[in-house]
Amino acid sequence: MKMSLSTAEDDSASEIHLPADIDWEMLDKSKFFFLGAALFSGVSATLYPVVVLKTRQQVAAAQIPCRKMAVSILKTEGCRGFYRGFGTSLTGTIPARALYMGALEMTKSNVGTATVRLGFSDAAASAIANAAAGLSAAMAAQLVWTPIDVVSQRLMVQGSHSNSSSNSNSNSVGLKRYNGGIDAFRKIICSYGVRGLYRGFGISIVTYAPSNAVWWASYSVAHRLLWGCIGCHGCKKDDGGYRPDGKAVVAVQGVSATLASGVSALVTMPLDTIKTRLQVLDGDGTERRAPTVRQTVRNLVKEGGFSACYRGLGPRWASMSMSATTMITTYEFLKRLSTKNQPGISHCVDRGYKNS
Repeated sequence: MKMSLSTAEDDSASEIHLPADIDWEMLDKSKFFFLGAALFSGVSATLYPVVVLKTRQQVAAAQIPCRKMAVSILKTEGCRGFYRGFGTSLTGTIPARALYMGALEMTKSNVGTATVRLGFSDAAASAIANAAAGLSAAMAAQLVWTPIDVVSQRLMVQGSHSNSSSNSNSNSVGLKRYNGGIDAFRKIICSYGVRGLYRGFGISIVTYAPSNAVWWASYSVAHRLLWGCIGCHGCKKDDGGYRPDGKAVVAVQGVSATLASGVSALVTMPLDTIKTRLQVLDGDGTERRAPTVRQTVRNLVKEGGFSACYRGLGPRWASMSMSATTMITTYEFLKRLSTKNQPGISHCVDRGYKNS
């Protein structure tokens, strides 16, 4: 029997039939992964310039305003500067997303079913299932994503060399020069071995796993609260009760995602800055010696105090909010496109609403 994780709890909201929750067993897996790769590649391309800005701010030896940096990139490197390393990033995004989505849906379905059987309420089961799903998905994706992240971020900051003459602090950040993703991959392997590709893996797990757990749990809670506040507004009444229209559904998903990502970005920003520096910067003149977490933190504090850990917060917050909003709406759309035409669920999915 399919569990319900999307029905409102109070009496007024119980008349509102929210979109049907589509679990792992209801999906056509080949369609799900193929369409997902195409849709999320487009999302990545749209948001990539913001990620480049965030990364360059994090590795800069001095605070540089986001707008000033964007203008500098445009003047010295053109539009291509905002897409340095994109090919490498896209190559890793596809398998990483596949692992992420697979782990997310399987965990959410299994944990959700288990929590409902244990007697948890729908709201509690939803929050627990989403938190567990976000945690396992982040850990699975990092196995593929960390090496790609190390290479693509090093390519992102290549243009920092061109500004060394205009910024006296830029030559102190210890950046290397690479001729594309393959060259970067080869040089990292030669200098540091396979461990070099997994530099920052531990702190990536520490950053992204709890962050994803908090994000998905927060999203679940925010989603319910917003529908509770909205009530019947934005809904159409029919014989079965109130049903939200498509615009209301997308709006609630977007706002919920933005609220969840705002808290997540603020809490995990220092760890993300440390992770980025560990992955991008090399030791002071020692070819085979990677900087430690302690050295990285010490250098950040020396450069600008504790606030230096929050360099790039604006672009990261914007990137996470836009990415989360786009991701969740695209993800829900993807799940509906990928639903199997099975007796008993097709009617519910075609209408887009859960029968009470």
